[in-house]
Amino acid sequence: MNHKIAVMASGKGSNLQVILDAIAQGQCAAQVEVVISNKADAGALQIARNAGVPRVLYLNPKEYDSRAAYDLACAKEIKKSNCALIVLAGYMRILSPEFIHTFPHQIINIHPSLLPAFKGADAVGDALKAGVKVSGCTVHRVNEELDSGEILAQACVPVLDSDSWHDLHQRIQEKEHAIYVEVIHQLLTSKRVGDASHH
Repeated sequence: MNHKIAVMASGKGSNLQVILDAIAQGQCAAQVEVVISNKADAGALQIARNAGVPRVLYLNPKEYDSRAAYDLACAKEIKKSNCALIVLAGYMRILSPEFIHTFPHQIINIHPSLLPAFKGADAVGDALKAGVKVSGCTVHRVNEELDSGEILAQACVPVLDSDSWHDLHQRIQEKEHAIYVEVIHQLLTSKRVGDASHH
């Protein structure tokens, strides 16, 4: 049985594409029911349309009075589809507490560093600046503190002296694509969604 998921994305949608591909190949027990973006020109919207996702929505943040109002509009759309999991795939807005409380333990994100190192918007650049020899990515639950929820999976990549931002970002993204699908599949098949308090 495939569980419905919602994906929120702001960018070109490479993680979304990988999730859709894995579902198509039977490697992930999910069904992408709704894709929401805060950017009209996000590549993720086109990817979702091409894949036949039932509900592909662009919601314009400028049409709402506040972050909370915008997030509650998004939450309402997700609730209509009865999704078990909300997957952030390059979603560049910080979610309000109102949204997080609507879906406790159901929101996951992937971050391009080994949390708790290099939280925030430019983890790749920060890792290069710090001169670390290893970086990677982290799949974590989303709570009210930025990049601070329970860590579900991590993968490491080497940082080379010759790395540009682009080189390191690409190497991290390859790992992201592998572990995100695995975590989504595990959460949906192990009934751990929305259930952190019982463990």
